[in-house]
Amino acid sequence: MLVNGIAKNVTLLPRYVKRTIIIIFDLVLCIFCTWVAFYLRLEQFIKINNITLLAVFFSITFAIPIFWFIGLYRTIIRYVGQSIVFLILIATFLYGLLYFSVISIYGIQGIPRSIGIIQPILLFIGILSSRLIIKHLLSSSYLYNDNSKTKKNALIYGAGDAGRQLLTSLENNIDIKVVGFLDNDKKLQSATMLGQNIYSPSRIDILYKSKNIDLVLLALPSIGRNKRNQIIDELNKYPIAIKTLPNINDLVEGKISFSDIKDLAIEDLLYRDEIKPNTDLLYKNIESKVVLVTGAGGSIGSELCRQIIKLNPKRLLLYELNEFSLYKINEELRNFNQNIKIIPLLGNIQNSSRVEDVFKTFNIDTVYHAAAYKHVPLVEENICESIKNNVFGTFLLAKMAMKYDVSNFVFISSDKAVRATNIMGASKRLAEVCVQSLYDESHKKHQKFSIVRFGNVLQSSGSVIPKFKKQIKNGGPVTLTHHEVTRYFMTINEATQLVIQAGAMSESCEVFVLDMGQSVKIIDLVYKMIKLSGLTVKDTNNLDGDIEIKTIGLRPGEKLYEELLLGDNPQKTYHEKIQKAQDPFISFNQLIIDLNNLTNLLDDNRVAEVKEMLGKLIPSYKSNTKIVDHIYEEQLKIKNDLKSISPNHNQEDKVINIKTK
Repeated sequence: MLVNGIAKNVTLLPRYVKRTIIIIFDLVLCIFCTWVAFYLRLEQFIKINNITLLAVFFSITFAIPIFWFIGLYRTIIRYVGQSIVFLILIATFLYGLLYFSVISIYGIQGIPRSIGIIQPILLFIGILSSRLIIKHLLSSSYLYNDNSKTKKNALIYGAGDAGRQLLTSLENNIDIKVVGFLDNDKKLQSATMLGQNIYSPSRIDILYKSKNIDLVLLALPSIGRNKRNQIIDELNKYPIAIKTLPNINDLVEGKISFSDIKDLAIEDLLYRDEIKPNTDLLYKNIESKVVLVTGAGGSIGSELCRQIIKLNPKRLLLYELNEFSLYKINEELRNFNQNIKIIPLLGNIQNSSRVEDVFKTFNIDTVYHAAAYKHVPLVEENICESIKNNVFGTFLLAKMAMKYDVSNFVFISSDKAVRATNIMGASKRLAEVCVQSLYDESHKKHQKFSIVRFGNVLQSSGSVIPKFKKQIKNGGPVTLTHHEVTRYFMTINEATQLVIQAGAMSESCEVFVLDMGQSVKIIDLVYKMIKLSGLTVKDTNNLDGDIEIKTIGLRPGEKLYEELLLGDNPQKTYHEKIQKAQDPFISFNQLIIDLNNLTNLLDDNRVAEVKEMLGKLIPSYKSNTKIVDHIYEEQLKIKNDLKSISPNHNQEDKVINIKTK
């Protein structure tokens, strides 16, 4: 098509050439509108003479500089939206004032005074019409009309300011075509906004079929999580993808753009609203204090650092074993606030001399101990090293905090410590016992120690959510360990803020339990994630579905349900999302004997005896898996091989007792 070809060639011209063409076009409009104004006033076409040329001269002299100054020639016409009307109105209004002042008020002999009113009105109509026509000719929908068939039909849920701004930003989008609004406000239903009808959400069934809806965009930035979930549950009845705008707190003032749209985050599916933190508790142990975070490069530790840096500590010490993780969080925090002294420290929490040097040197006020081996299967495969880190590393830190008179020590534990079925949980529970017993022995009651226990964190490195997202994106299958698995979930932001608040509430050495809301059935979460992607589950009821779900069995040490309390007598605190637990612990003298015995077993890698001793120290620990520790299995294999070669071989014991120091 000739017009199509010309339009495409125009879009390829240099910017200054296109700007020159528009200016020339506006010059022609000034001449034409002046000529038409004379015709309307005199009701006859007049010849071009000195009088009409003078009227044209003033028009061009006023119009082009004003239009340039206002920004009409900086606008990319094929991407203009509703705002162009306002911009042209302002430009022609200023032009009209000048033109009216000269032609109508001052007056020029031979030029009717009414020309000063008629001509600016005609010029406004001409400029606006020309821009809209050019936009239509050069728009993506016209040039690339082959894409119209692949465009996704979308509804915007929410006909407020956010929805209106979102529609404007999508006006030229080549992938999405907005076909209407949904809104619960009955006053808005059946009305029209920016050319789009506003429908009741109850009509989604009809709209889905009649308008072939592929996508719903949630423009509800200030809505609560419970209300959002109700909307999502209703939309989940249809194979419609759902995207959302950020939370109202995350939106910067100004216009919403298409880039603000994001996939529905999994935290949007939690059935509870976030509780605003108590700012007094947040600042209490951090503001103007020296704060140490262990495991500062991990998912929990790094988010703790991000929260702490906002609370104006005097110094923030980042203690981390992994060099790259430490580098990343250090650079991020330095860019965030260059006025606070940030000290990156490489080190292992098991290194007693290094740890003591840190406490001796920096006069620390508050410690958040987040360093741990926490991946359940990996810990099961590396039992002895994990216990050394999780138990003895914690014990060393707590001792140093006690020795160097640290005011506040917060140990971050896990729900897996409660009636543990795996080494990770058992090691966390034994670490809790170490902190409790040490504090009980110390008699330093001016120091405050606390243990904070919570469940799965959505954005942590061990979360299954990113894995599920990747599997869905790749077309499946989604691998599920068991159909009955349930977990507690919390956002990393909520978890770290509650950790800080719980630590600030400590009066001695308490175990704090965070309210995780309702436990979530993982298979239900998977179904929702698939549906929110606009896909369907492939199963016996739907053989033509998109994504298959495969059950692969529980991993070593994994259990179906997680718990947060050992007993049934949690105590309320003055924070509605934090409770206190009363859990038993071992006397300090007995603990030292047990830890020494455990150390000997760990050094010899006597894994079977280590697990047996853990069972004695932590009566609630009941292992649900055989030993899968790699070194132990290899040693056992060597021992069995030697037995098969020489049943009476006297080197058996030497092999199994190989030192791993």
